[in-house]
Amino acid sequence: MSLYLLDTNAVSALINQPEGIVAQRAGLHPQGDLCTSVIVVAELRYGAAKRRSPALVNRMERTLDGLPAVPFESPAEHQYAELRVHLERAGTPISYFDMLIAAHALSLGCILVTDNEREFRRVPGLTVENWQRHAAP
Repeated sequence: MSLYLLDTNAVSALINQPEGIVAQRAGLHPQGDLCTSVIVVAELRYGAAKRRSPALVNRMERTLDGLPAVPFESPAEHQYAELRVHLERAGTPISYFDMLIAAHALSLGCILVTDNEREFRRVPGLTVENWQRHAAP
């Protein structure tokens, strides 16, 4: 059994395209195998607040009701520190939010579901799947 942590763009796809490819791929897995990070939820809530769209907020809340948001807890902060040092020394940093999300997925042993493969493939040890661009195996 694998646990999948959905990145911001994957959850956004569920919100905006509830019958789309990401939703179809999610449907292939038991609901207990899917989660997101509180960091992703924070990004989504910021985006919804910025748009001031009650309809978007409603769709977001419905989607998040069915997707557990895992708290950012130890050892994720240690994973983040090590990851950030590694990427900076290698000269291949990624955004701070993406580093936090990657560290969270690593600390939980999750596969990260994202459309942002370019950034997340720089993270050593992180397994990445793109459900928006690649067909199910």
